[in-house]
Amino acid sequence: MTPDQSKANIMTMAELARAHGIRVILASIPPAANFPWRPGLETADKIVAMNSWLKEYAAQTGATYADYWTALHDGKGFRASLTYDGVHPNKAGYAVMGPVAEAAIRASLAKPAPKALAQ
Repeated sequence: MTPDQSKANIMTMAELARAHGIRVILASIPPAANFPWRPGLETADKIVAMNSWLKEYAAQTGATYADYWTALHDGKGFRASLTYDGVHPNKAGYAVMGPVAEAAIRASLAKPAPKALAQ
């Protein structure tokens, strides 16, 4: 799946949610400098690019952006104390992500709900 296909899918899901009066929260992709089961797969720059697009798209459409990447990143990749494999959060990682999610939910609920399209 290409980045453009991912973006198109995200836009479709967000548009469908708004059309049904549902607030949208878009979350960043957590940092992952590499995937242990796929050596040589370059992920860091692709994740940064997708997160940049997600943040911009959220701003353009009135969605809320939950920035897990910044909370989990150590300047090189996933902060080692917050992951068990460099890709997935461990218990401590989820503890860091929790407040980010809660803040995004509060921010989203503070905005007016989108007006649902007549059915």
